[in-house]
Amino acid sequence: MSAQQPADQGVSPSQPTGPGTLVGCRMRKWDGTPHWRFDAAYLGRDEHGTWLGYPTGTRFSRPGRDYRTRHPGVVLFGDGGWVADLYRDNPRDVLLYIDLATVPEWRAVPDGGGRRRPAFEVSAVDMDLDVLALRPGSERAREQGDFFIDDEDEFAEHTVRYGYPPEVVTRVRADADALLAAVSAGAAPYDGATADRWFAVLDAL
Repeated sequence: MSAQQPADQGVSPSQPTGPGTLVGCRMRKWDGTPHWRFDAAYLGRDEHGTWLGYPTGTRFSRPGRDYRTRHPGVVLFGDGGWVADLYRDNPRDVLLYIDLATVPEWRAVPDGGGRRRPAFEVSAVDMDLDVLALRPGSERAREQGDFFIDDEDEFAEHTVRYGYPPEVVTRVRADADALLAAVSAGAAPYDGATADRWFAVLDAL
């Protein structure tokens, strides 16, 4: 999506090029409040955007919550403005989780690099709405459906609290509907095979 960024968020377009390069993922809310943070390895790019990956045990944190993953994942930062987390062996029967977000911003980190210090950072504003795909036949899928849009109430609340511009609200809503349709249809990169190719790159690091 092409939602307008908050006015104070301009950064360098620098992006990694070498597989395995550590990237710090730094999501935030519209008012600048920190949201999810985690580090992942750069895997590469394709027509869908930039792919990162993380192993089991990766730390995810945000204010009030901190945990380590029980599964590996690959993360797609779409050039148009959404972040898709595709899982392998997720214990909660989630196949993928897409965060509607603003266009990602990339920058090189001064003095970064090495195994534990990200050489690059990518950031975006989390726009509340999420698109989920659950494992068909699982208990959660029987209760909630195989595919759905989540956090509609949060989106409505934050539209008022943060004063999202009307054109941003319209675009986020349209993008959520389009992503739900693509996920439901099993279109690439939500076809399973695309994620498997990037999991192979992650496994080879």
